[in-house]
Amino acid sequence: MDEMIFFDTLRQGLWVAVAISMPILTVALVAGLIVGLFQALTSIQEMTLTFVPKLAAILAVFWVSMSFMTQTLTTYFTDRLIPLMEGM
Repeated sequence: MDEMIFFDTLRQGLWVAVAISMPILTVALVAGLIVGLFQALTSIQEMTLTFVPKLAAILAVFWVSMSFMTQTLTTYFTDRLIPLMEGM
């Protein structure tokens, strides 16, 4: 395998990983900011208050974006990795 093909496949795989994780990480960040702002405004320092809303938001976004994640991974494997495994 040529070095250029290897690094291009690796680069594309990393971009797929970023694209797949971006919705979940964005929602976790927004939920954390909202809960942190709520805690700062009300002076409530409860540990479960930060965990439960973040977990619920992450699970909801994971459920909604599961088809996007599956389609992205399937496309990457069928278009990029399987032809490399077969020997192009």
